[in-house]
Amino acid sequence: MSTDTLEQEKTILKGAAFLVNETAANSIFIPEDFNEEQRMFGDMVEEFVKTKVHPVVEKLDKQEPGLMEQLLADASELGILGATLPEEYNGMGVNITTESLMAEKMGTSHSFGVAYAAHTGIGTLPIVYYGTKEQKDKYLPKLATGELKAAYCLTEPSSGSDALSGKTKAILSEDGSHYVIDGQKMWITNSGFADLFIVFAQVDGDKFTGFIVDAKAEGVNLGAEEDKMGIKGSSTRQVFFEGVKVPAENILGEIGKGHKIAFNVLNIGRHKLCAMVLGGCKGAAEHATKYANERIQFKVPISSFGAIKHKLAQMAILTYAAESASYRSAGMIKDKVDKLLAEGKSENRAEAKKLAADEYSVECAMMKVLGSEVLDYCVDEAVQVYGGTGFSEEYPVARGYRDARINKIFEGTNEINRLLTVGMTLRKAMKGQIDLFGPAMAVQKELSSMPAFGSLESDDIFAAEKAAIVNAKKAVLMVAGAAAQKFEKELDKEQEVMMNIADMMIQTFTAESVLLRVEKIVSIQGAEAAALQIDMARTYLSDAIEDINKFGKHAICGFAEGDMLRMMLMGLKRFTKYAPFNTIAARRRIADAMIDANGYCF
Repeated sequence: MSTDTLEQEKTILKGAAFLVNETAANSIFIPEDFNEEQRMFGDMVEEFVKTKVHPVVEKLDKQEPGLMEQLLADASELGILGATLPEEYNGMGVNITTESLMAEKMGTSHSFGVAYAAHTGIGTLPIVYYGTKEQKDKYLPKLATGELKAAYCLTEPSSGSDALSGKTKAILSEDGSHYVIDGQKMWITNSGFADLFIVFAQVDGDKFTGFIVDAKAEGVNLGAEEDKMGIKGSSTRQVFFEGVKVPAENILGEIGKGHKIAFNVLNIGRHKLCAMVLGGCKGAAEHATKYANERIQFKVPISSFGAIKHKLAQMAILTYAAESASYRSAGMIKDKVDKLLAEGKSENRAEAKKLAADEYSVECAMMKVLGSEVLDYCVDEAVQVYGGTGFSEEYPVARGYRDARINKIFEGTNEINRLLTVGMTLRKAMKGQIDLFGPAMAVQKELSSMPAFGSLESDDIFAAEKAAIVNAKKAVLMVAGAAAQKFEKELDKEQEVMMNIADMMIQTFTAESVLLRVEKIVSIQGAEAAALQIDMARTYLSDAIEDINKFGKHAICGFAEGDMLRMMLMGLKRFTKYAPFNTIAARRRIADAMIDANGYCF
């Protein structure tokens, strides 16, 4: 291997730079890279969910008193609650790739997973990232052991996606010893049993600030449990603050900088959500495959029917692709953390993780959208495979279907995350953090030149796929560049255009991720051993290229006309070509493997 290749593999891309840079397959993290210790962490969580959560899931849905708290205590005894915290705070200090695997294994725990994620994520991370030494020493050890349970109070009746417009107020007392908080929060997970709240309030009415609030403090009152569509076992209530006195030393971070806490915590939350839903995706595919093998119609198992095979295979393909993108992103964050520490640019791993998550905020937003929508597809089709029985609460897929829906709303709606994907990418370009405009101008010049008709003959079995990815990126740059040029600072008002561009970006990143993963596997195992993975990569890419064309066309027609419209549509057609591929046969091979294994097997 040449020195240049090694240097390429060591390169750590900046956030959103995947659009303008190529990535070496050997440089990305894939699930096949997990070592034995990491797999042990995953196995521990999987065993906990199977033995402790699954047997009581119906009781959880009925909110049997004390059950959720007991499960959290059981998880803490295994170290699950504190796994990501530094060792000095009773944690295990696992890195984000291990954390992602643990989250994935938690993905079939239904309502318990929601309580776990709220406690370990948005309930704890604000203190990890922004707490003073005194705050960390006081709270983190008890959060790690589950002695304290946390909730996150951001949303209000009049402020959801526009969270920073919240009306909850915090007024400093005359002697400066404490703040008095008045306001109302809603949709607060874990609120029914939490010991502390991370609360956001406006200091002096206009300085958005975070606070650590004792949930048992005088003036804190709870509404009734919400009767929700899904995740019924999680505690979700309104929280009322009426003259609540909070010590001044309980301010989190700086006054007026609460938005930094909210946004940085959400970056990790979005990434972790994608990792967690992978478990649900695989669980849905597992249930659907087993049922399809057992259900006899017309004297044969329904798994022998092509229509059912298509559904099973598509569940696997989408799950495999989302998994590839999720762990690639986790690897990017981990590499950035390691680099920051090695270069002395962060004092500790927690600070480095916060900075790395901010660097890859675009990727985190994309993963949240991708994961939640793949899960939606999987649970929906699982119900369809079950047919009428799938509509019955006696079967497991009904609960999965209900519980999945919230994920497109959690951690910022998918609409918000699509807008953020494009908005944050363009802001990075405007700040000079990545060079998008140079490559975008190059693509515009390419449009006015004759297309190249060179042969794709190559020893690389993925030559055609790699060329398709390169061109897909050109399609994104062409559409995004033209839209930015057309609307300039008003682009954020053209939400339909932005969301179509976001979908182009998500499909491109995901298609590249699954291709890189399979290329890496082939380099280790050989093409014959990875035949099914090659089928999945090519099938996903074939569909993705068609989708990129569709999204691009919708966006272009939304702002271009005349010669510009014709030129861009021709360019889009040029950049979204991929050789015809028999996806029907590929899906049958993938489904047959699942049918033989009686479940998800990739």
